Amino acid sequence: MTKDATPSSHDPRDTLPDHLPALRAFAISLTRNPSTADDLVQDTIVKAWTRFDSYTQGTNLQAWLFTILRNTYFSSLRKHRREVADPDGIHAGGLFVKPDHDGKLAFNDFQHAFDQLSPEHREVLILVGASGYSVEEAADMIGVAAGTVKSRTSRARKRLAELMGLAEDEDALPAGDTASLAMMGQSGVQAA
Repeated sequence: MTKDATPSSHDPRDTLPDHLPALRAFAISLTRNPSTADDLVQDTIVKAWTRFDSYTQGTNLQAWLFTILRNTYFSSLRKHRREVADPDGIHAGGLFVKPDHDGKLAFNDFQHAFDQLSPEHREVLILVGASGYSVEEAADMIGVAAGTVKSRTSRARKRLAELMGLAEDEDALPAGDTASLAMMGQSGVQAA
């Protein structure tokens, strides 16, 4: 800009520092905190600077800046009302949900290992574990002694854990997959 330029050709950005005291006073009246007010004024100036293309030259710049400041303040209030103070992370820790894809991956691993079992082992795990039949009921269905069903079930669960590379008390699947966990003998809950 040259010295010969007329006032109407001034860039309104050049006058922003002139409006800072009024913006700060307005921000303090809203926030009641000088430090928060300074942050609010800074946010306002940044927003105004990035949105100067929406400012209409020749209109009241201070009114435009006050509108931005006011909207920024009330947006911040709405945002903070939904937030929970949690400096220790206790609240956030309680909201943790394991992603679904982990369960799908674990189930795929389970299914691959289950398919590698012998037909006899798969049969007893389906009957005793997933379907919830007693050892005696499964023995009657298969036509073998109850002790044979107990033995096969134990060996099948052990082999399944080996195929999946699990430690002795390690869960293979998410807690919600009760049928698969019952086949693994890990949940104590049998599927209906």
